[in-house]
Amino acid sequence: MKQVLFGILALTLLPLAHAKDAAPLADDPVLEARMLELSEELRCLVCQNQSIADSHSDLAGDLRTEVRELIRKGKTDKEIVDHLVQRYGDFIRYRPPVKSSTFLLWFGPFILLAAGGGVLAYTLKQRRKQIVDHVLTDEERARVEMLLHNEDGIKS
Repeated sequence: MKQVLFGILALTLLPLAHAKDAAPLADDPVLEARMLELSEELRCLVCQNQSIADSHSDLAGDLRTEVRELIRKGKTDKEIVDHLVQRYGDFIRYRPPVKSSTFLLWFGPFILLAAGGGVLAYTLKQRRKQIVDHVLTDEERARVEMLLHNEDGIKS
């Protein structure tokens, strides 16, 4: 019975564990909306497939808190993103800028697609060269004619 009560208590308190940074800017909804918009543009470094707005990791909570603090200090969106990029690298952005260090990230899929298309074209060209037209002998041609004219395909 104690385990059941403990389990119910744990499930009840679980949402509170992630609510530590729930509404620090609730007094100013415009700033909170700005924080959420910025958070959607930043990748959670732990989850890597979620924004820091969607992630429940501790690091994402810390990053949201840091963004809120920078907003309170009057930083612009660009200054906030630049600060986080300087601290964590371009990987924190969902859309990193095109530069030499991110060239493969942006153009790698197209390069692989072109290479795959080239390999496919080369393979098909080689196969086409391997196809040999077989000329039927008079005996084979007569047999084909006989099979085509005979409906059941059996010699009579």
